[in-house]
This record gives sequence, structure tokens and C-alpha cells, in this order.
Amino acid sequence: MKYFLSFLAFVSLTLGYAQELTVEGKTYNVSNNINDGAIELSVEGGVEPYSYKWSNQSTPLTSKRAQGLVEGIPYSVVVTDAAGNSVTKEFEVETESITEVFNGTMTPAVSALGAVLFWDPFAAIGIYDPVAYADVKLIGIPDWSNETQDRFVVKQWLKGEGQSVAVGDDIAIITSDKGGDITIKANAKGKLIHKTDEGKVIFNSENPEHVIEQGAHYFAEIKYDEPIAMIHPNGDPIVKGIPFIVIWLVFGALFFTLRMGFINIRGFKHSLDLAKGKYDDPNAPGQVTHFQALATAVSGTVGLGNIAGVAVAVSLGGAGATFWMIVCGLLGMSSKFVECTLGVKYRDILPDGRVFGGPMNYLRYGLEKRNLKGFGKVLAGLFAVLAIGASFGGGNMFQANQSFEQLAGQFPALAGNGFWFGVVTAILVGVVIIGGINSIARVTGKVVPIMASIYILAALAVIIMNIQNIGPAFSAIVDGAFSPSALKGGILGVLVIGFQRAAFSNEAGVGSAAIAHSTAKTNHPPSEGFVALLEPFIDTVVVCTLTALVLIFTGMHEVEGMAGAQLTSDAFGSQISWFPYVLAVAVFLFAFSTMISWSYYGMRAWTYLFGKSKRSEMLYKMLFLIFVVVGASVSLGAVLDFSDMMILAMSFPNIIGLYIMSGEVRGDLNNYLKKLKANQLFKKVVVDKK
Repeated sequence: MKYFLSFLAFVSLTLGYAQELTVEGKTYNVSNNINDGAIELSVEGGVEPYSYKWSNQSTPLTSKRAQGLVEGIPYSVVVTDAAGNSVTKEFEVETESITEVFNGTMTPAVSALGAVLFWDPFAAIGIYDPVAYADVKLIGIPDWSNETQDRFVVKQWLKGEGQSVAVGDDIAIITSDKGGDITIKANAKGKLIHKTDEGKVIFNSENPEHVIEQGAHYFAEIKYDEPIAMIHPNGDPIVKGIPFIVIWLVFGALFFTLRMGFINIRGFKHSLDLAKGKYDDPNAPGQVTHFQALATAVSGTVGLGNIAGVAVAVSLGGAGATFWMIVCGLLGMSSKFVECTLGVKYRDILPDGRVFGGPMNYLRYGLEKRNLKGFGKVLAGLFAVLAIGASFGGGNMFQANQSFEQLAGQFPALAGNGFWFGVVTAILVGVVIIGGINSIARVTGKVVPIMASIYILAALAVIIMNIQNIGPAFSAIVDGAFSPSALKGGILGVLVIGFQRAAFSNEAGVGSAAIAHSTAKTNHPPSEGFVALLEPFIDTVVVCTLTALVLIFTGMHEVEGMAGAQLTSDAFGSQISWFPYVLAVAVFLFAFSTMISWSYYGMRAWTYLFGKSKRSEMLYKMLFLIFVVVGASVSLGAVLDFSDMMILAMSFPNIIGLYIMSGEVRGDLNNYLKKLKANQLFKKVVVDKK
């Protein structure tokens, strides 16, 4: 008893005088590049082991070092010892270069704008829990990848169906043609579910259904007793919400589809006739033909999002995201019809022939007709400011930056020469945009069909080379759209990812295309609305879908740890070895055409705010060309993110105006269709050459 009391006294004394938990930290600015800051902690006292709860979500709870941090931004960490004592510290990596200062300054602005665009109203009012939960833990073939060339069979189940297992239990023996027997252990605690019967094939690389099928290498799952919240490395729960901007764009597209009586379907044939030039009146007011206006607007939307963005969507949402992407693209055709009809109706044509149109005009003057002059001026001004910011960033610097990265990846000689790449690109862009919309329309009228044809033909070639996979591919798309695994976020997650990619890609509802279409030669505003509805079809239903099909047909949608343009490039390269070089050039053409189109969008927003003089136009063009060089030669991080978000933000003032004026567009549409039916529209006479 005496010894026991002595031991208790010793323990009490030790704990009473235990060294207090202290935390010190050192910050590192690794280089002049952005987003490579680091913080390293030194912890003493308390009771080991320690846990580290960083505000940076990518830093694990077990790591005392956080890296890849934004310079100039405060980061917090809560260090907790085994006894439950904790210390909170905050650190900030000092900025050194001007780019780090810009990046650090813009990061809070990105967070603020993102909080609005990606706010989830349904979660906010408690309709559902946005936290992602896992019901099961999937068990797959060890070290499997989409490039695995082997055949795997379940040789023997060591644990029965529905039996409770613990982590580390031997549950099955699988065998492969090349590697022999492999003993599989449980990777979670719960009830074991057999997905493949004993003696049956799990995965065979020579079976196209297995290559295409999402998660074909999983042969068992362990069902948790209670769903487990999925977390980031730092312990924060993973949230998969429904972004407000997606709701805003998709609901608007659905409303306009119903309001215009499914004009996206019943007007499709007439839109093709208009784009072909059958109704081109050479004496009509305007600057460019229907086709040139369409090509200019398409060049502004068909870009890196169709290559990189689709790869991200399909890798996150699986094959099923493709279905919802197509649905959203079809709905977006109606939004384009409404905004481009109004763009022509409220345009202003100066005596020198220059046209000023787009959302700035119809928001201001269209709402003024409804005694909403002040409200209209606010919406128009807000749209113009956002459009200018978007043109310099998402429509310019982002395009120059990403096209340089893609080209440098395929042509190593370019690496480190971003400035000169930017200078050359700026000269090429300048040659086109100095000539105004006529010059832009002539170039896009030639470049867009060429680049789109190259990309579409290559995609079709890959699909035809894998035509035996057509059945499994479309089964994967349909199954993934309506009964996706929890791994992909369930049906809601897949739907949101598909809708989000389509809405971000075709810009239906954003209003940018209305600026280009307002320059078309026509006496009838709805005629340009008909032409415009082809854009989401080309951009999303054709180009985005083909990209997705290439990924699915080649099985590249199963690749983990890679996304974006590189994933698409690898998918093409797996079938056509030299095509990544062609794709790199196509990416440049996509980016180039987007830049020249957005230069016009930004210029019209600029002249709305700062005057319509040619001097004002030239000042904007010079600034635009400077930003091309900056975008190609400097890493701007948050600056690009913010300006890219401004493209989406343009939809707020635009769609509000479209809702208010939708009745007016419906009336104009009915009158136009009456004239079309009565053969009262100008139509080119077809000369019989016999």
C-alpha cells in the first residue's frame, strides 16, 4: 500500500509539474513564385502525440508542416496534445515579389465572390445536409489502374456474405493471370458485401465492358454500421452542395424554354437555315452576317473548358455527368435565344456603321420602357464593370496562361519563354482586333470551323477506333446518370457536376454572346435569337459531349490523380500517338479565338462606361494586348480566379433583365413566326444553273 501511495504521489507530482504545451513556428517563402509558402512548427511540452488542425484543408492532422500556402494570407493551426490541452497560433508567410502581393490581395476577394456564387441556398435553410457521407468502403484490386493489362478472378471468399469484419481481417483470395494469388484484407470495420461471386471474373482488360464500366475493379464492399462523414486531410468535412450560380443559370434556362414554347427544339431547323445564309439580306442594318456573328460568339465559348473542364467533370462525376451536361446544353439554347434577340432589338448603330449592343443596352433602355430607368442603369453599369474585368482575366490572361502551359508541355523549347510567347500572341491578337468586329468576324469565321472540325474529326476517329465499346459506354452514361455510386456523390452530385460544366462552358445566360450577335445584319431581332441558340448545341451538345465520349470510350475517365487538359490529351494519345501535339495547337487556337472575341465584348462594355469614341476603343485594345503578355508570362493565381468568376457573375444582372423582358421577346417571336409562315421575310433567290 505504501508503494502504491508513493507511486500515486509521483504521478501527481509529475503531472502537476508537466511542462506546459508550447508552440513556435517558422515561415518560409520558398521562391518568388506564388502559392509555395510553408510553415513549420516546433512543439514542446504537453503529452505526445500531438495533432495539428490547420486552416489549410490540404494539410493532414498529423503534419507539423504546412506547404503550398498563399503568401500574405494568415493561416491558423490548433495544436492539441494527448491530454486534450491545446494551443492556437496564427502565421503569415511574408510576400516578396509583386505577383505574391497581387495574389495575396486578391485571395480574400476570390473567397468573397465565391461565397456568393457557390452559396448553397438549400443547405442554408436546412432542406438537406451538404456534408458528403460514405455508406460503404469499396474494396478493389490492389494497385489497379486504367492501364492494367490482366485478368482477375475471385478464387475464394474467406469471410461470408454479411459477416462482420474488422480492419486487417483476411476476407478473400483473388488470383490474376500474371501475378498469381493475392490475399485481400479488410480496410474498414462493418458488414462484408460480396459484389463478385466466388470463381467469377472481377476485371478483364480484354473485356470492353470492364474497361468502360465505372469502378469495374471493385469486387467487395464493407457497409459501415453508421454512415461516416468524408473529410479533408485537415479534418474538415467534405461538402458537396448545389451552388447558387448553377441554380440561377439552369432555372433561368428552364424558365425561358417553357416561356418560349420549347424554341430550342422547334426552332432548330430554321436556325440552321439562317446560319447557312438563306435569309441574309445584304441591305439589312448591321456589320456582319448571321454565320460570322455565330462564329464570333462560338469562338468566345468553345475553349479550354471544352477540353480541360469536361475532363474534370467526368473524372469527378463519372460517365453519368455527360448525360446531365447534354440536358443543360439543350436548355441553355433557350437562354441564348432570349438574350440575343434583345441584343439586336436594343442595339445602337452610329452613322459610321459601328454597332453598340448587348446587355448594357437592353438592360438600360429595355427597363427604361417599363419605368425602371434607375434600376436598369444600375444593372447595365454592373454588367459593364463585370464584363470588362472578365475580358481582361477569364477572356484574356487565363487563355494566354493556359495555352502557353499546354504548348510548353508538348514543345519543351517553349518552357521559360512565357514573355516572348505572350508578345507573339499579343501581336497576332492585335492584328485581328485593331480592325474591329469586321476583322474579328472574318478571322473567327475561318478559324472556328477549322479548329472545331479538327477536334471533332479526331474525337470521332478515337470513338470509331473503339466502336466495340459503344454499348458499354452508353450504358455507363445512363447508369451513371440515374444510379451513380455514392463514390461519385449520388445522383444529385452527378447532376450538379454535369449542369455546372455545361453552364460554365456555353455561357448561356451570361449575356456575352448578345454583344457579338447585336452586330448581325438583320431587320428582325428574333432571327438572330434563332442563330444564337445553335451556340450551346455546338459548344456543349457536340464538342463537350465528344470530349466526354473520348474519355469514356478509352477508359480514361477512371484515371485518378489527373484531370484537366492533360487527361484529355492522354486519352487522345492512347489511340493516336501524335495527336497530343495537334491538340496542343488546337488549344492555342481555341484560346486565340476566345481572346479576340472577348476583346470585343470587353471593348463594348468599356465604351458603354467611358464613351464611344475611337480613342476610347484604342485605349482599351492597347490595355487588352498588354494583359495578353502579362497572362502568358506571370503566374497570377487568385487574380485569374477572380476575373474568371466575374464571367459567371455577369449572369446576375443579365438574367434579371431577361425575366422582366421575356414577355416582350415572346411577342416578338410570335410576330416573326407569323411572317415566316406567310413568306414575308427576305429570302435569297436560288438561281437554277441548268
